[in-house]
Amino acid sequence: MGGANGGRPAAGGGVQAALAVTAVAGDRPTMRDMPNRLAQETSPYLLQHANNPVDWFPWGPDALARAKLLDRPIFLSIGYAACHWCHVMERESFEREETAAILNGRFVSIKVDREERPDLDSIYMSAVQAMTGSGGWPMSVFLTPDGAPFYGGTYFPDQPRHGMPSFHQVLEGVWQAWTTQRGEVLAAGQRMVTALVSQSQANAAGTTAGSSGGAAGAVGGIDARLFAAVDAGLAERFDARDGSWGGAPKFPQPMTIEYLLGRIVGGRSSGPGDVDPRLEAMVRFTLDRMSDGGIRDQLGGGFHRYATDAHWLVPHFEQMLYDNAQLARAYLHAGVALDDAWYRDVAVGALDYMLRELRTADGAFASSQDADTDGEEGLTFTWRAAEIRDVLGAEAPAFTAAYGVTDDGNWEGVTILSRVTDRGAVGSDGERRLADARARLLAHRASRPQPARDDKALAAWNGLAIAAFADAGRILGERRYTDAAAAAAEAIVGGLLADDGSLRRSWKDGRAVGQGVLEDYSHLAEGLLALYAATFQERWFVLARGLMDRVLARFADPAGGFFDTADDHERLILRPRDVQDNAVPSGSAMTTTVLLRLAALTGEGRYRDAAERAIGTVRPYLDRYPTGFAQWLAAASLATSDVAEVAIVGDPAEASTQAMLAALDGVWRPTVVATLAPDD
Repeated sequence: MGGANGGRPAAGGGVQAALAVTAVAGDRPTMRDMPNRLAQETSPYLLQHANNPVDWFPWGPDALARAKLLDRPIFLSIGYAACHWCHVMERESFEREETAAILNGRFVSIKVDREERPDLDSIYMSAVQAMTGSGGWPMSVFLTPDGAPFYGGTYFPDQPRHGMPSFHQVLEGVWQAWTTQRGEVLAAGQRMVTALVSQSQANAAGTTAGSSGGAAGAVGGIDARLFAAVDAGLAERFDARDGSWGGAPKFPQPMTIEYLLGRIVGGRSSGPGDVDPRLEAMVRFTLDRMSDGGIRDQLGGGFHRYATDAHWLVPHFEQMLYDNAQLARAYLHAGVALDDAWYRDVAVGALDYMLRELRTADGAFASSQDADTDGEEGLTFTWRAAEIRDVLGAEAPAFTAAYGVTDDGNWEGVTILSRVTDRGAVGSDGERRLADARARLLAHRASRPQPARDDKALAAWNGLAIAAFADAGRILGERRYTDAAAAAAEAIVGGLLADDGSLRRSWKDGRAVGQGVLEDYSHLAEGLLALYAATFQERWFVLARGLMDRVLARFADPAGGFFDTADDHERLILRPRDVQDNAVPSGSAMTTTVLLRLAALTGEGRYRDAAERAIGTVRPYLDRYPTGFAQWLAAASLATSDVAEVAIVGDPAEASTQAMLAALDGVWRPTVVATLAPDD
């Protein structure tokens, strides 16, 4: 189970008194003769449930109308393809006819892929967290026919355990409440909707920032004292034993790393003493611990979603595009900012993993690989010492010593590879031999069963990947990375961008589905601007600007900031507005970052004005919750910095122009924007 509870099942919430449950009786199980309605969907997660005996509906007007017509509560199940506990709940409950009989006879059951519908996930996850104090996936929430949530949780087992009721008990309790305590259920749902609306309005409150037409340091309430307080707070909360911030489960925090790297680079240019010297130590220690730990696939180069322990050893084995894109970019920027070749190597490993495992036939990038292989978590990635000895022969002792391999294993009798000796301690020849051993083991691992891949290409996540590959192509001088970024941009723009400038969310099997949400526009625009900086092809800049113009027209709140959905989006119980960064930057924070870059590139004050108003709405949170608002901090830092605007005029083919372009490549400075125009 992913999410805020880090894999710990959350207890249910809501109409608690209804869960004094007796055995379920009355409904007879029935066999399904054909796939359910999910068979018409493109989402791999929904298709995984297409042969369940549950009469699943996708989210839409048909399901909601049916609930009203039959006067039944809605059971809403939200998950994603790579989710381990989603698979467990399917095996335990949704594949069983007795469970299906209850759901089909008493509820309208709706299955949602959270990656296709982040708007629904955001709304109903907020409800579950309010009810239970935690969240995660699969999300299990019960709604009135009008969509109001009145009871919810995450994973429910098939039998009562760990203090949780069984799923059958939950279904019976909810049904009893619906049939005997209808007034209380409806009132609970309305109270929850009211609370969610109030929470969304609070997200938009903040303070009002003044606009100065573009001068650095002009954002109200944002100054050097804020950043010094943020830096000191991060240092105080830093995990000095294992790196990063917070304990188990341990999630990568690339946005915080990027913010700190920007502070380090900016401090060098402004003079010694302007930046806390602890920042570089925190960044290096965190990057080292993650890159050496089991959270990183030591053979394949990619990163798993998170570590279930505090030491980065035991990962939750799913591999997500957004993690690898952001971490590749963070390690790449660290390699430049800190002049560290190892960080560049780690970035290359993550980039090559994405090219090898996640690239689709049309050049876009798939969403994820499962945590499970053949129903067993981590089967592809773990090792037994005897198998390594068989593959490596005489090289096995050196490898097993370097990567912590023992006959007893370090996790459930097998070994998760992690680097336990200092890099370089064995000398250059020893490191070369270890690299050869890794390649041999990776080739051997390819013969094993492999985790399933979620092939849908999401606009937002591909935007993050485009940015990473574009930066890598420019900084490392690797044309193949620039070409990969351009191919992904072509695929996403060609498949998801409509003639009217609107963006769809997801692309798979030649079909575009879902209305684009704010993060789709903002993250794709960020990637396109990075691709423009790598190629100076004007098309990418024009497309990025068009996306942001539509955001200002359709997503902006006149009072400041942005909604997560457009003004013509499907009407839900509320218009979501989640300003906090999560696994990916919040759409509002990334929009603000991109608008500031556009303001510097174009000189148009409307972009900066909108960005400053947005920063003002979150000012109270920045120093209180820095790791939850790290992308906002990066945007605020950009807004208060002197941005260097570099304009190169000349024929790109001429040596003099190439020399000027070369001065921009190989470096990373977040406060530099550049343009290239031909010499007419």
